Amino acid sequence: MPLDHASMVVLSKAIVMGIGTIGPALGIGRLVAGAMGAIGRNPEASGKIFVPMLLGAAFAEAIAIYALVVAFTLK
Repeated sequence: MPLDHASMVVLSKAIVMGIGTIGPALGIGRLVAGAMGAIGRNPEASGKIFVPMLLGAAFAEAIAIYALVVAFTLK
C-alpha cells in the first residue's frame, strides 16, 4: 500500500530527528563522561574543565537543533 504525501512527510521528519540526534547524544555523553573522569582524577581542576565541557555540550546540542529546524522546514 503506497503512502500518501502527508505520511511521507511525517516519516521523513521522524527519520531526520532520529538520525540527527544520535550523533549529538553520543558526543555529549562521551564529553561529559570524559570530563567527569578528569575531575575524578584531579578534583582541583574542576573549574578549568567545567566551562569547556559546557561549551562543547552546547556546540554538540546545536547540531541537534539544526536537525530540529530541518524537520520543521519539511513540508
